Amino acid sequence: MQKLQAASLAALAAISILFAATGCESNSASATPLESSNTSGSAPAPTATPAESPTLSEPAESEPAPVTEELVSEAPADPSPGTSLAQLETIAIKGRAPKTGYDRDLFGRGWKDPDRNGCDARNDTLNRDLSSIVHKPGTHGCVVASGVLADPLTGTTIHFVRGNATSTAVQIDHVVPLSDAWQKGAQQLVSEEREALGNDPLNLLATDGPTNGAKGDGDAATWLPPNKSFRCEYVAIQTAVKAKYGLWMTQAEHDAIHRILTASCPDQPVPTDEGRVAVPIAAEPLPVSQPLKDAPSGPVPAPVSGADVFYKNCTAVRATGAAPIRVGDPGWDTKFDRDGDGVGCE
Repeated sequence: MQKLQAASLAALAAISILFAATGCESNSASATPLESSNTSGSAPAPTATPAESPTLSEPAESEPAPVTEELVSEAPADPSPGTSLAQLETIAIKGRAPKTGYDRDLFGRGWKDPDRNGCDARNDTLNRDLSSIVHKPGTHGCVVASGVLADPLTGTTIHFVRGNATSTAVQIDHVVPLSDAWQKGAQQLVSEEREALGNDPLNLLATDGPTNGAKGDGDAATWLPPNKSFRCEYVAIQTAVKAKYGLWMTQAEHDAIHRILTASCPDQPVPTDEGRVAVPIAAEPLPVSQPLKDAPSGPVPAPVSGADVFYKNCTAVRATGAAPIRVGDPGWDTKFDRDGDGVGCE
């Protein structure tokens, strides 16, 4: 009996041990989902450090990578001296004045001879710009009877023949139109200055007649040559003319010229002024004085003290009644003698 009780107790102990082992395995198998749940009170799962997980990326707050040279845009350099871009910076920018009072004859009635070479400005320009020229007999090589023009505005070739029905095929273009000049400062010039502007070779080009007509009085903001390869030179001439005569530009005109020069030809040189046409010096108005009641009438006599006499220009010479002025006269200056014959302000 005692042996039977002992065997029973041993069997019960074995069953208890087996049950306990089975219970432990069940708990360990369910440990992972319990630990990863978000149930309140459970400990957060440990995270790996960068040393333990080398594949982790750098935090977003890390320092930015250095900028490469290709991404850095340098500020534009100052224009080189002697370029049209540099000259453009000297031109004043203002609004367009009214066209009121404009007349072509205010810039000289017909073509003049500003360089005093015996040939008018139109024929001087034809002689300069055409090739294969034939002159009209008896004109001392001045009047062009025929020639060939490589037109800068269109890039085409034009055969010019002088005549009532054919001369208009080639016209003389004022690169800065006279109406545009009138609205941008020429109203303030004296007549001699406007006449010089209207006949200055710097401002003249022999061009295709219809194209010149289509241009009208447009500035660079509203009209450019169809021949794109000539646009750099074209706006450079406009800039040089406005600088020479103290004219201004509108903001739109200035910006259009600046875009062309910077995009295509930042080193475009200032055109050479070989026309031998100087801008006449504007006369300063003489002081207005009230005449004495008993003052004799008649022209004001010229000063007689040569050492102290100075005339700014021919207008001043004529105002004192000293014109024409000759070598040795009080106030004489070679600037009055354009043709070198010893007589000035004729």
